[in-house]
Amino acid sequence: MHTRPQTGFKPVLSIITVVYNNAKDIERTLLSVLSQTYTNIEYIVIDGGSTDGTLQIIESYRHRIAVLVSEKDKGIYDAMNKGLRLAGGDYVLFMNSGDELYSPHTVEKVFSTKPNADIYYGETEMYSQEWKSLGRRRHKVPGQLTFQSFKYGMSVSHQAIYIRRQLAGFYNPQYKLSADIDWILNALKEARKVVRVEGYVAKYLVGGMSKKRHRESLKERFAILSKHYGLLPNVFNHLVIACRLGLYYLKHRRTND
Repeated sequence: MHTRPQTGFKPVLSIITVVYNNAKDIERTLLSVLSQTYTNIEYIVIDGGSTDGTLQIIESYRHRIAVLVSEKDKGIYDAMNKGLRLAGGDYVLFMNSGDELYSPHTVEKVFSTKPNADIYYGETEMYSQEWKSLGRRRHKVPGQLTFQSFKYGMSVSHQAIYIRRQLAGFYNPQYKLSADIDWILNALKEARKVVRVEGYVAKYLVGGMSKKRHRESLKERFAILSKHYGLLPNVFNHLVIACRLGLYYLKHRRTND
């Protein structure tokens, strides 16, 4: 049975959607936000000056969107920073074009778990470009998320993490593909109360820019994790990651044979 949020704890959630030329997927994302049963949502959409019909789709829902900006930007993290500057909520969540909140009750479920957390997080289900479920992310979310949780990989996706606005700094513009890891780690350093939400809270469309430019993304991730954990510990952690990855693929190859 679905439980409603505790009386007196109904924070404003700023949900930010960043999009550029994605007429194929944007409506799914918009509807997943606009269909939420939780009413204290400030919806912000940042469009990079789309020319493929994306903006027309967004405009059809304009009366239900708190803030809409459509202009050229310097990349996805510049656009996400624009959204953060405009966010007036108590918490922020990024639900970029192609991704979805897991169900119409997701936000209500998150805030009914426990009141006044600095960070809420949950599990993510992956979807293909044809919008077919690929199951849970390879990285299962930890029982208790801490600053150390990212040593061996991105244990929580940015679509599945709600951060108190005061702890949510801006994305570092020097990173082009993996600034979300740096952003989450900076927030986790400051967080005192981190709450896990049971089950799935987001649907993630695979094949984003970090996948298309995978080698470049891995180099950037290595630099970010070295900054936060130190170079030598990070080298050791990556050896552990390589071993785990090898075992994972070996296990799944045997399963599929």
